[in-house]
Amino acid sequence: MGLTSAYLVAASNLGPFLKAITSARAPDKFTLKFIEDLGFKTTNDRLFIPLFKALRLIDENGVPTQRYFEFLDDNRSKAVLADGIQEAYEDLFRLNKRAYKLSKADLTGKFKSLTEGKKSDTVLSNMVRTFLELAKFADFEPGAPAAPPSTEPVTTQETMLPKELPDQAEIQQEPKAPDKILQQPSPVKRLIDTVSYRIEIVLPAVRDKAVYDVIFRSLREHLL
Repeated sequence: MGLTSAYLVAASNLGPFLKAITSARAPDKFTLKFIEDLGFKTTNDRLFIPLFKALRLIDENGVPTQRYFEFLDDNRSKAVLADGIQEAYEDLFRLNKRAYKLSKADLTGKFKSLTEGKKSDTVLSNMVRTFLELAKFADFEPGAPAAPPSTEPVTTQETMLPKELPDQAEIQQEPKAPDKILQQPSPVKRLIDTVSYRIEIVLPAVRDKAVYDVIFRSLREHLL
């Protein structure tokens, strides 16, 4: 089976229908009455039968296959449905092994090419919507490893803080003044102590000794 021509007109009913299937007991035959008993009674709901055949959930006689029974397991249903989709749309997956990630426009172009342009726009639209709706409930990469953890350093509030600051008392501490300040001699006083005086006296040229006595007596009284 290269590319199934089965499709749903009311694709939005697929999710509720699959849920009803997994909640019900598997029938001996997948018939229109079985579908109606599940509460899907419109004419469009009849299209589930050819679609389930394309997915190989039931055989050509409507008998549930082993895949159908595996689909009933909630832990495996998505992976089982993915296997059925890949078989039903085998030609599409040959063109792109990740066709389930294609956009609606890309899928429309590929479906049109694979059907050789023989389908109407309405049918192509239904085929694409059915494929996209099926893909929503399938897991094409079961057990895929999670993305590796980032090797970039994690910046946290703690790493952004500066290193521990020294105690404020240590920062503002000033050298203590000595208890007693050594008394230093005043530079002014030292300067005065070392001052020396030089006095020049010009004596008059006289013969009278008494004049000299008067001069020297006056010096002794005022300078010494």
